[in-house]
Amino acid sequence: MTEDTTAEQIKAASALLSLLRAHPGLPAGYVQLKRMVPQAGGSPQWGIAVRDHDDLSHFEQWRDALGLDPDHVTLNTSQPETNWIEVAGSWSGVPIEVICFFAFIDPDGPQ
Repeated sequence: MTEDTTAEQIKAASALLSLLRAHPGLPAGYVQLKRMVPQAGGSPQWGIAVRDHDDLSHFEQWRDALGLDPDHVTLNTSQPETNWIEVAGSWSGVPIEVICFFAFIDPDGPQ
């Protein structure tokens, strides 16, 4: 097994810097470089993960700024206390995913 080095993260880090410069008004989120499989498939490569908590409008601002298709947003409410929406795509040829964790309150559930 080969070890990853920081040199392999340069493309993702450069894309992140480009993204932040292009959209300095985006809400701050938890940003991480991580290994991901590109949407088109293939080998895992370093990409950008953006996380937010409890503010779906922040998710939407990121999704819109990145030009990610709203039809590709997925919703997961399978766990009572951990719910999220996510969308994936690419920025400057680097995989990117945006996820927002939130509390789901079922209006038909017990009050």
